[in-house]
Amino acid sequence: MNFKTIGFALGIGILAASCNQYRTQVTDNGLKYQLHEHDDDARQAKLGDIMTFHLVLKNSTDSVLRDTYKENAPVKLVLQQAPFKGSFEEGLAMLAKGDSATFYVNADSLFAKMMQPMPPMIKKGTDLGFTVKVLEVQTSEEFQKEQAVQGAKQKGVDEKVIEEYVAKNNMQGKVQKTESGLRYIVQEEGTGATPSQGDVVKVHYTGKLLDGTVFDSSRENPQTNGQPIDFQVGVGMVIPGWEEGIMMMKKGGKRTLIIPSGLAYGQEGSPGAIPPSSVLLFDVELVDFSKGTPRGNTP
Repeated sequence: MNFKTIGFALGIGILAASCNQYRTQVTDNGLKYQLHEHDDDARQAKLGDIMTFHLVLKNSTDSVLRDTYKENAPVKLVLQQAPFKGSFEEGLAMLAKGDSATFYVNADSLFAKMMQPMPPMIKKGTDLGFTVKVLEVQTSEEFQKEQAVQGAKQKGVDEKVIEEYVAKNNMQGKVQKTESGLRYIVQEEGTGATPSQGDVVKVHYTGKLLDGTVFDSSRENPQTNGQPIDFQVGVGMVIPGWEEGIMMMKKGGKRTLIIPSGLAYGQEGSPGAIPPSSVLLFDVELVDFSKGTPRGNTP
C-alpha cells in the first residue's frame, strides 16, 4: 500500500464550512485553524496512525484546487511528524474520527519544504485552506487487517466483472488466466526469450477502463513524444499486473491484459483518471528488452 504524502496531497477536499462559523485560533507554532466538529472523548490521532479523510483544498481567492468528495476517493495518509512550524500535519494531529476543521497553511513554507515551484494559481505570501473531515483513524495493524478483508471481498467482485466482460465481448476462447487472476489475450507471440527480473523493458501501451475510456497511452503521451517507455521489470516500478504480464512476453509480442483491481491501482484508484477498485485493460507491446539501467520514464 502506498500512502500519499502531503506533497502529493496538494490535491485533496471536503465541503468547506463557512469561514465565519467558528472563531479562528492559532497554535504556538503559528498554524491558524477553525474547529467545526470535535469530540473530546474520541481517540486523537497519533504519529504512525493511518488517517482517512476528505479534504477540500482552496487558495487565497477561495478557488477549489481539489475536492475528494467529487473524486469519490478520500485520502489515506500516515500521520507523520510536522515537517515545519504551522504545517498541515500539525493540524491533523489535533483531530479524531468524526472531527472536521479548516487549517490555513502558509504556501511559501509548504512549497519551500516540498522544494517545488509555486503554481500560478497560488500567490506567494498567502495561505492555503485545508478543510478536513476525518472518516477513520486506525493503527497500522487495524488498517492492514481491514485492507485484507476488503481485498478478499473485492477479488470476488473483480472475478465476476471480468467474467461478464469476457462473455459480453465473446472472448471466451481467446482469454487465458494465470493463478493470480490476471487474464491475457495473445495478439502477436513475438520471438526469443522472455524478460527476467531486473531487465530493462521498452514497452508501448494503451490503458483503458472496461467501458473503453482511454486514460493513458505511450503513443499519445507528450512527455515521451510518443515513444515507448523504459523501466526495470520485476522490481516494483509498475503495477503487479504489468510485472506479471510483461515478464511472460517475448520481444515483439503484443498482448491485451485484463487486470483485476488488486493487481492494478486497488481500492484507491488514481484520482482523476482511474476510479477506485477498477478492473483495467491494457494493450501492451514489448518492443525490446535488455540488461542495464532504465533510460526513459515510467507510467
